[in-house]
Amino acid sequence: MTGKILNIPNILTLSRVALIPVFLLIAYWPPAIGIAGHTGSLTRHIVLAGLFALAAITDWLDGYLARVMDQSSAFGRFLDPVADKLMVAAALVVLVQWQPNIYMAFAAIVIISREITVSALREWMAELGNRASVAVSWVGKLKTTFQLISITVFLLNLDALSIVSYVLLYIAVILTLWSMMIYLRAAWPYLKEK
Repeated sequence: MTGKILNIPNILTLSRVALIPVFLLIAYWPPAIGIAGHTGSLTRHIVLAGLFALAAITDWLDGYLARVMDQSSAFGRFLDPVADKLMVAAALVVLVQWQPNIYMAFAAIVIISREITVSALREWMAELGNRASVAVSWVGKLKTTFQLISITVFLLNLDALSIVSYVLLYIAVILTLWSMMIYLRAAWPYLKEK
């Protein structure tokens, strides 16, 4: 990678992708090697929550730096949303295994399904030359914020924060569905064409 591709915002975005295997390795590190299982190791949870929070911060920082440093690139515009979705999906898969209940599974399915649907919709609208009509909305940004905060809180795995975690997660689920409806409504005139 040379030129405009290898710049500070893109390096931050790539670091977010690189954090995923590290995150998974820590989440599933065998107890026999010295770290207790996920329910018994506060250190493991603090590290996981910290890694996820770091990824969330780089999500904001890479876009900010791309604007202020005038280092926006096609590669960055492609990779940034992909990196976000990969990190969120990886964390949700871990959380579903840790908390195998209908509430967590439903939330994970809604969030991951929405990301797939909206990504496909944006790709299709881009083919039509109308990608701008499904650009990121303020509801989408708010949805992302609640997703990142709720997942970070869940990763701490503290019983005292359990209810707060689910409240935050379901606010994210509502915003997830709301933002998807906004994008589908914007694309509807094109979807109903013969």
